[in-house]
Amino acid sequence: MTVKILITDDHPVVRTGIRGMISGEPDFEVVGEAVNGNEAVELTAKLHPDVVLMDLRMPTMDGVEATGKIKETHPDTQILVLTTYESDADILRAIETGATGYLLKDTPKEDLFTAIRVAAKGESPLAPAVASRLMRRMRSPEEEALSAREIEVLGLVAQGTSNKKIAKELWIGETTVKSHLLHIYEKLGVTDRTAAVTAALKRGIIRL
Repeated sequence: MTVKILITDDHPVVRTGIRGMISGEPDFEVVGEAVNGNEAVELTAKLHPDVVLMDLRMPTMDGVEATGKIKETHPDTQILVLTTYESDADILRAIETGATGYLLKDTPKEDLFTAIRVAAKGESPLAPAVASRLMRRMRSPEEEALSAREIEVLGLVAQGTSNKKIAKELWIGETTVKSHLLHIYEKLGVTDRTAAVTAALKRGIIRL
């Protein structure tokens, strides 16, 4: 079986490098390249790849939003995240939206090849660091029970973003932001924004 692959990344050098690596595999066929999430959605509808290699941070539409849109219309297409980001927020958002697997860009090429083949079968390849984070969350729910949205809010707080700007960026109300913060404080056992950020950084829930 030939695995048809769509490469999605906003950096031309990265796309060229990935294409060069995987094009030598006899059972892989690169059917296209997308420079952002919006283009990935369009090309998936046009080219019907088996696996989309998806970067997360891209202009126009990020990889998480693109993953959700692709899975809505093409549920049999497998999304394999390939990124440099390994924060809990990135991992949770991608997997909750429908990503099949999650790899980091420093993954050895043989492991990447294996992950693509595994993803094409609908199984879930995860980078060791990602798997460890997910396992830690499962084993210590009382310490790391923050939802993906709560982690997203906390990440913006860590950047010094006001409640008003957080609400605007996430398309939610300020009251909802305050509610998320109260839940975050309770789950982390803290009473203010600074302590919440400090605790989350220590536990690896967010990264600056």
